[in-house]
Parts: sequence; C-alpha cells; structure tokens
Amino acid sequence: MAYCDKPLILASASPRRRELLSRFAVPFRVIPARGRETAPEGLSPGELVQCLARHKAAEVAEGADADSVIVAADTVVEIDGEILGKPADPAQAEAMLRRLSGRTHRVWTGVCVRQGDRVLSAAEETSVRFRELEDDELRAYVATGEPMDKAGAYGYQDRACLFVERIEGDYFNVVGLPMDRLGRMLREFGVSLL
Repeated sequence: MAYCDKPLILASASPRRRELLSRFAVPFRVIPARGRETAPEGLSPGELVQCLARHKAAEVAEGADADSVIVAADTVVEIDGEILGKPADPAQAEAMLRRLSGRTHRVWTGVCVRQGDRVLSAAEETSVRFRELEDDELRAYVATGEPMDKAGAYGYQDRACLFVERIEGDYFNVVGLPMDRLGRMLREFGVSLL
C-alpha cells in the first residue's frame, strides 16, 4: 500500500505532532482547528479525548476537499479521576506538577481520522510515573515556560524527561500522537506512513 493522491491534513497547531508526522515520507499540510475544546460532562478520559479529536476533525473538514484525509488529536493527563489540561498560568502549572510528583498518572490521547463522512476515532492510554520533585527544580522548570502549552503542565520530550521514572505504553502517546495506532487507522483509509 502506498500513499497516493489523497491529501493528508493535520488538524493541529502542535509542533510536536507536526514533527512526529514529518518523520514519514507522506506529504501533509497543517490546518489547525480553532474551535473551543468543549465536550459533554461525565465522559471518561478516553471518551473525552475522542470527542475533542472528532470536533477538531469536523471543524477542519468543513473547509477541506471531500477526498482529504484529516488527522486530529487531543491529549489530556488524568490523575485520581481528574483531567489535567493545559495550565492557565504558572501557578496552576506548579500546582499540577506538585500533584504529579512521586505518583503515577495516565496520559490519554484521542485520535480521529476523517475523510468525508467516514470517521474513525480511538483513544490511547499510557501510564507515567514521576519521581519526587524538589521545589527548586519544579520552580525552575515552570520558569522555562515549557509547561504552559502542554496537558498536565509538562512535555516528556523536553526538560520534563528528567522527572519520569518509567512509562508503560506508547511513548509517542505521551508526546501527543500515538503513532502505532495512527498508522493502523490511516491504513484503513488507504494511507500508509511507510
């Protein structure tokens, strides 16, 4: 199976997702979804991220050609049943990181692939264990500004890799795009990343 004449669109402004997808010899363009990220109350983390990814794909599909294959994703961190999205300010980022310190949390990414009216979505879960964080390193990390655009206030692929004792599951899911799952989903649309 080879990538043919189907335009691929990444419905995300995330530089991390763009970088991951650009590792493959498949041309794509980026059209970020701009809508608000809202979902019904009471959804599980997996349902929530799938819902948000489907909304992003639907928004971008409105202005795209019907043959375009759209990839959208949404990532959250969950601990004690509570969803941690992106922090609103440095104080919230610090509070989130303190909560994750010395504990295991789950990273959930919802992926949606859409072409016309055909929509596939799935959720990937990865467990991440942080070591106990010292106050000075926590404050130094927040001062870098890195936590501000990331779910759970950290980027595993950046400086926060110093905090992670172990992960169970897909590393790329923690970065924001579970590549194994995405590759399998795209194959169902006749698109191969190889």
